[in-house]
Amino acid sequence: MTSPIPFAIDFHVHSDDSYDGHEPIELILEHAADIELDGVVITDHDEIEESLRAAELAPEYGLVGIPGVEVSTRHGHLLAIGVEERPDPGQPFMETVETVRELGGIAIVPHPFQRSRHGVRKGRIEDADAIEVYNSMLFTGYRNRRARTFARRRDYPEIGASDAHYLPNVGRAYTDILVTPDDDVDSKADIDGDELVDAILEGRTQIRGKRTPVHKSTVQYAKGAVRKSTYLLTSRAPLVPTVPASMERS
Repeated sequence: MTSPIPFAIDFHVHSDDSYDGHEPIELILEHAADIELDGVVITDHDEIEESLRAAELAPEYGLVGIPGVEVSTRHGHLLAIGVEERPDPGQPFMETVETVRELGGIAIVPHPFQRSRHGVRKGRIEDADAIEVYNSMLFTGYRNRRARTFARRRDYPEIGASDAHYLPNVGRAYTDILVTPDDDVDSKADIDGDELVDAILEGRTQIRGKRTPVHKSTVQYAKGAVRKSTYLLTSRAPLVPTVPASMERS
């Protein structure tokens, strides 16, 4: 019997195309390769262009190229993984889940139940393709434990991810996807994205990594809050450029 091949993927990473991200995709891809991940999905807030570019460049770094986006639904955030088009933000959560599937992607619920980070409430999750049960950016393990309990009671596949906005946090948590290859498959390079998706949907995943240190999480949250506040102030002021401009693009 052929042994499963693990693919280490960080499904939730932000680049400088997110209003609260900082690094360009080239640096993220290089770092992901250096720490021996097999792939990283750029999931910027309601922006997909840099993620598409990252997926195209990924093989140059020896990585699997998977595009994605973190969509702001009416009821909280949703990761659309494997899509090449951004679902419209601001739509109902379940409607967005269906849109992601129609676009050929899978819908993963990130940091569920954490309202301070736009997590979707439990009652809104009627269906999804996977649950992010380990997010390295949470201050304590309580929310992750709640997410894991929710996923297991409803038999959802489980995903772990870093939710990194800064380069050193990329890969702090990730998912090993266990792909059982055909007999004629010699290496990871012979595995395509469809096989990875099938393995996720079948629940063949293992969570790896650890939480981001609290002081680093605090800095990330604080800087994100400042950028949001600055945007709200400048977007309402006449004759003043909106800062950061990336928040206008969604």
